[in-house]
Amino acid sequence: MLALPHSCRYFLYRSPTDMRFGIYSLAGLVRNELGFDPSSGDVFVFLGKRLNQIRLLQWDRDGFAMYIKKLEQGTFEWPKGEDISITSQQLTLLLQGVMLDSVRLRKRYQHVN
Repeated sequence: MLALPHSCRYFLYRSPTDMRFGIYSLAGLVRNELGFDPSSGDVFVFLGKRLNQIRLLQWDRDGFAMYIKKLEQGTFEWPKGEDISITSQQLTLLLQGVMLDSVRLRKRYQHVN
């Protein structure tokens, strides 16, 4: 299982992505389309147009790391709305195939900086 720490920020690339893209093409999308620095340590999430493949890109101190998951059956559910930010908990649920619209979380304390 992939560890998704709460200390990282997670951003969705909202347009369908060509899953033939490698690390540097995805980093170019982050820089040119999202306006973020791909070497910031944030995790950037890309979904293929068939919705059956997902890629996560992150700068890991001395180079890029990319995680790829391709489903044999079924599709990933892309979160609704226009927000490009996602929590590690939402990303974990997305990777596990949970429908995010049906998830209801109980109220919890959140420390605001």
